[in-house]
Amino acid sequence: MNENTQMMIYQAASWIIPLVIAIVFHEVAHGLVARYYGDMTAANAGRLTLNPIRHVDPVGTIILPLILAVTGAPVFGWAKGVPVNDQKMRNPRWNMVVVAAAGPLSNIILALIGAGLIVVLTIATKEGGGDVANFVLLNLYNFIAINLFLALFNMLPIPPFDGSKVLAGILPPALGARFRSLDRMGMLIAIALLVVIPSVFPSANIIGPLISAPVIWVFEQISLVISAASG
Repeated sequence: MNENTQMMIYQAASWIIPLVIAIVFHEVAHGLVARYYGDMTAANAGRLTLNPIRHVDPVGTIILPLILAVTGAPVFGWAKGVPVNDQKMRNPRWNMVVVAAAGPLSNIILALIGAGLIVVLTIATKEGGGDVANFVLLNLYNFIAINLFLALFNMLPIPPFDGSKVLAGILPPALGARFRSLDRMGMLIAIALLVVIPSVFPSANIIGPLISAPVIWVFEQISLVISAASG
């Protein structure tokens, strides 16, 4: 195995490992909150587990992130969605808002946990932690970036993302129901807005900068706090 191949594997692993952790926690958070509100659909399907095998989508969790990592593009992905039935919740409209928001909120919490772990590891290895410590630190920094990205990306008010479900619950019931009907075409809408339109009309790429700018800013602020806390 030559040096370039080793570096590609190293870089891919440093992105895919934190991505899998982030999206698994994201999906489980949806299911746990749904169970709290009375919907046992995810629990009965065996999806309230941190075992990644139960959540992995071959394309969204493995193949796409691997290609993005190797090519140096921004890494993102998705897992198999946790099944949720809002009609089994005690208050379907507002409970679903909280269930939808739980995934992005879990990513924000994970980003903060990642920052704390970096501080601890940096202090513990001030005399030099070797290759293993460096790899773990790289994973943790990528973990922060991925979780921030997933939190903001999923809060886009575009079907089928979590933000669309939050918006549907906040809108007046009739308008919310009409908005939820777009879920059937959700993935097509998302692909058109995120991929097709920016490819054909680069100047129309509004969503990319809309997400990347705040993610970069928050990441920089967290990095400053980490540096200060690590001494």
